[in-house]
Amino acid sequence: MISGSHVILYSTDADADRAFFKDVLELPNVDVGDGWLIFSLPPAELGVHPARESSAQEFYLMCDDINAFTDRMGELSVSCSSAESQDWGVLVYITLPGGAKLGVYQPHHARPAV
Repeated sequence: MISGSHVILYSTDADADRAFFKDVLELPNVDVGDGWLIFSLPPAELGVHPARESSAQEFYLMCDDINAFTDRMGELSVSCSSAESQDWGVLVYITLPGGAKLGVYQPHHARPAV
């Protein structure tokens, strides 16, 4: 029934953020016209968390080795927060060229089969 998902990040500098996803994170992409890139993402999962209001969504990338990820971001001069140990994983935030913070974590939780 569902064939995929589409995530939208709003940016004050979309061209710079697209270049970041293409050149720094090296995500496969397709140009759908005039430099508008649509990126392929690795397998995803969806968690539904309880909330008082149903208007918020969050987006995180996951990695297998948070230390290797932060080392690579440092080599590329990408601003990266200190690692935060959580019950569910180790989390860092990177700053996109447009100024937005994007969470990246190495999960400790079980992952569904792909």
